[in-house]
Amino acid sequence: MKTTNAGFGLVPPHVAASMSGVDLLRGVRDGMLPAPPFAECTNMWLSTIEVGEVTFVGEPTQGFYNPMGIIHGGWLATLLDSAMGSAVHSALQPGQAFATIDMSATFLKSVRANSGTISCTGKVLRLGQRVASAEGKMFDAKGELIAHGMETCLIFPIDQAAPSQ
Repeated sequence: MKTTNAGFGLVPPHVAASMSGVDLLRGVRDGMLPAPPFAECTNMWLSTIEVGEVTFVGEPTQGFYNPMGIIHGGWLATLLDSAMGSAVHSALQPGQAFATIDMSATFLKSVRANSGTISCTGKVLRLGQRVASAEGKMFDAKGELIAHGMETCLIFPIDQAAPSQ
């Protein structure tokens, strides 16, 4: 349940550094911390969050159509990257950050604006000290698998991730 609406923006680095990844993600989902700016323009939102497993949901719209009248693969890849990367983030300790260094995606079925809510779950496969890997599976509103992927992330101290001013 949201107790505040923090809008969209960046979590200040000193706040992010003091929180575990799972607590930070729950704070974003629950509106206690700002949601990342990309969420507003892509219609993607955190849904469920456990250590090592995160689900995002997305609402495809005609605004994401490619010239063939189907949802652009980049939108689907963004949803996969968000779920897999956030799964890694959910397992990080205070003071740690991550960045995607490699990602693969396989698209199995086309998506249209009338496909309904799309869900994508990312799961950590291995969490090392410097590198983590995750997998993701994406389903349409009927529960059919529409895409899956793999991701590798670099783990580093959060002060290296602070945006330049």
